[in-house]
Amino acid sequence: MRCWPVIRETGVAFLMPVALPEKSAISHTAIKRNMAAISPVHGFSRLGFSFLSLFCVLLLQSAIGQQLKFVLLVMRHGDRTPISTYPNDPHKEDTWKQGYGQLTRLGMKQQFRLGKFIRKTYSSLLSAEYLPKEIYIRSTDFDRTIMSAQANLAGLFPPNGWQIWNHKIHWQPVPVHTVPLKDEKLLHFPLRDCKRFKILLKETMGAKEVQDKVKSNMKLFATLAGHTGYDVKTLLDFNNNKLYNIYDALHVQKIHGLNLPSWATTDIMQQTGKVLMYGLTAMFGVHGREEKSRLQGGVLVKDILEKISEAAQSATKRKMIMYSAHDTTIVALLSALNVFNGMPPSYAACYFFELYQESDGGYTIKMKFRNGRDKEPAPVILPGCTEACPLEKFKQLVAPIIPDNWEDECNK
Repeated sequence: MRCWPVIRETGVAFLMPVALPEKSAISHTAIKRNMAAISPVHGFSRLGFSFLSLFCVLLLQSAIGQQLKFVLLVMRHGDRTPISTYPNDPHKEDTWKQGYGQLTRLGMKQQFRLGKFIRKTYSSLLSAEYLPKEIYIRSTDFDRTIMSAQANLAGLFPPNGWQIWNHKIHWQPVPVHTVPLKDEKLLHFPLRDCKRFKILLKETMGAKEVQDKVKSNMKLFATLAGHTGYDVKTLLDFNNNKLYNIYDALHVQKIHGLNLPSWATTDIMQQTGKVLMYGLTAMFGVHGREEKSRLQGGVLVKDILEKISEAAQSATKRKMIMYSAHDTTIVALLSALNVFNGMPPSYAACYFFELYQESDGGYTIKMKFRNGRDKEPAPVILPGCTEACPLEKFKQLVAPIIPDNWEDECNK
């Protein structure tokens, strides 16, 4: 696109074409930089030039259509060692040099690649160097999520210029904030200190749909009980995580090339994985999804909307907020937004909220989900809205799952 400002030099007016960046690369900063660059060397009417320059800028902004203003992302940690195991597992904790629940070298690489992806995708939003005023990072208080955030930031903010403090180490420290687990009310789900949620969960487990699902998998539970050292009753108690520990231990062992027992066939693993994903879906949905969301993922949605609203009102200089958390965090979030498709979030999965300012001055939200290694994020559309959902419409649609007073609603 070309803009033709009028320049008066030695009393003669003439048009001078100025090449401007392509639409996809334009920012308001770039516009100002280009307009400043065409000042003539000799005398001219500053008033006339300023007016026409402003007109050109406004015309160009209209052609641009929208400008990215802010991004908030919620990611799962990278690959880790098992959380625990089952009694008959030949691979005990000493199999893993750093113990249970720790980020692996593979997990570090996954997060580093995600950080580089974020840098590439949002290079026009973020400064080339790390600036504290532009980004805030919070993690749950687990080694694997804190380390995931650090590995991610190593890819996102490699030191440049004055930030290079050691030429042999292409890395710089970037702060990651957290709160003690006992005080975590935002990123670690389910939030268990909630009586009403426990009642809803009990109702869900007693629902016919859930009971039918359990009955249809009794043969699987019997097979697992016969090999793992647990009885069927223990495996049917989803609150103790024993079934999850079996699957997780075997799944991680397979990823890292350890030999699985002969009974842990592909079919058994797939069946167990499906049962667990159904259990996770039922935890946040199936029965009473909307009310559950007010007590779980809606808490996070409320925080995200507050951060986005602050950015839209120019009440903050933040350009990005990063939350480093867990698969259950993402599932609780997706369930609250009513966009969960039953697929498990992969290691280093990342959910993006993008805030855009449109040419008419209004704001829209776009959501994207990157689920799987090196995949491009897929657009996610909030039910009842469009891909670029107007901010006020977004607020109206999610209002039913936003808690007014979480403590009161939990204790009613």
